Amino acid sequence: MARKKKDEQQQELPEQPVLNIGMVGHVDHGKTTLLERLSGKWTDTHSEELKRGITIRLGYADATFRKCEKCKDAKAYTTKEECPICKSKTKPLRKVSFVDAPGHESLMATMLSGATIMDGALLLVAANEECPQPQTREHLMALQIIGVKHVIVVQNKIDLASEEQSIKNYEQIKQFLKGTAFENSPIIPISAQHRVGLDFLMQAIDGHIPTPVRDPNKEPIMLVARSFDINKPGITFDKLVGGVLGGSLKQGMLKVADTIEIRPGRSVTEKNQVLWKPITTKITSLNSGGSGLESVAPGGSIGILTSLDPSIVKSDQLTGSLVGLPGKLPKVWNELILDVHLLQRVVGTKEELNVEPIKMSEALMLNVNSAATVGIAVELKKNKIKCKLKLPVCADTNSRVTISRRIGNRFRLIGYGEIVEK
Repeated sequence: MARKKKDEQQQELPEQPVLNIGMVGHVDHGKTTLLERLSGKWTDTHSEELKRGITIRLGYADATFRKCEKCKDAKAYTTKEECPICKSKTKPLRKVSFVDAPGHESLMATMLSGATIMDGALLLVAANEECPQPQTREHLMALQIIGVKHVIVVQNKIDLASEEQSIKNYEQIKQFLKGTAFENSPIIPISAQHRVGLDFLMQAIDGHIPTPVRDPNKEPIMLVARSFDINKPGITFDKLVGGVLGGSLKQGMLKVADTIEIRPGRSVTEKNQVLWKPITTKITSLNSGGSGLESVAPGGSIGILTSLDPSIVKSDQLTGSLVGLPGKLPKVWNELILDVHLLQRVVGTKEELNVEPIKMSEALMLNVNSAATVGIAVELKKNKIKCKLKLPVCADTNSRVTISRRIGNRFRLIGYGEIVEK
C-alpha cells in the first residue's frame, strides 16, 4: 500500500524539466553550494574542480519545486515531498534544470557558452564582499547581451556578514543594477551553507522566472553544451555504448531512433587541406530529469545517447555543435561578417578601461550559440568586421555573437555583433 502511494506520487511529477536556470556570479560566491542545497547534487565532479574548489566545466542538476497548499507565503515552498512545517503532502509546481557556470575570470568562454541555453538566471553576490566584483559585472553584462530577461539576485553568505554589512551590500547591489535591464530584479538574502532563505528564493523563482512558450513543431535544433564518453576503463567490447551529447533543445522534438546530423562535425584532412564534415548518427536513448524518455521537447537539459564512436565525443570535443535532422541545420561558417556594437568600457577588469576600436589582424574570442571560437579580424568597415575563424561555427544569419578581447592575459567582454551575409 505504501509503495503504491509512493508510485502515485512519483507519477504526478513532470518527467522532463521545463526550463534552464543559470547560476552565475563571481568565483567563490556560493553557486555550486546553492545548487547542491536546491537539487541535492554536487556538480563539481571533475578532478581539477575538486582539487581547486572552483567550477571549471558547466555543471547540471535538476530540482522539482513544490508547494504546500496548507502553508502560506514563502513557507509553502520546498523541494521536499513532505512539507517541513506541517508534514502534509506537497504539490509539484515545476521541474527545472540548473546550469552551474564557472565564475573564474579565465573561464569566461565557458560561462558565455552556458548562458545561451539559460531561460533565466540567479546572479550570486556574496554579502561579505564589496559589490560588484569584476566577474559579477561581466556576467550581468553577458546575460544582458545574450538576451536573458529574467534574473534574480541572490545575496548569499549573510551568515558571514553583520547586519550593517549586509544592508550596505544590499545598497551596493541596488546601485549596481541601476540603469540596467535588471534594475527591478528581486534581491533575495540567503545563506546557502545554512539553508536559510531558500524558501523565499523558490518563491521568487516561481513568480519571476516564467516557463517560456516554445514551438515543438519547428525543425529540431539542439545546442550541445557537453559531450562525453560514459564507458568506464576496462569495459568489454560487448558492453560498450556510444557517445553522449548533453545540452538543451531550442525548438522542435527529438525521438529515440531518429537519425540526426551534428554540425560543424569533425575535421578531416584531404589533399593537405583541413575540412569540416557533418556527422550523422542515430539516437539510441534519451534522458532528461533523471528519466529515460522516448521523446524530448524544448525545455531543460537533455542527454542524447548516440551510436557514435565514444572517441569522437570524449572530453567535450563536440561542445558548441548544433544537432538536428539531416539537411535541416543552419549554415556552417568559416568566416563571419559581424555588424558590431562595442561597449563604452571593458567589462570584468578592476580598472576603468575604454573599449578601443577593433584592429586589423586582432584575435578576438567569439561566442555564438554554445560555441566558442577565435576570430582573426581580416577586414574592417564602419560598424562591420570580417573575421576568419580558427574553428567553424554553425549558426543562423542574424545570430548574436559576443565579442571578447585579450587584455593582459585574459579575454574580456567588449561587445557583441550580429551575423550578416555580406
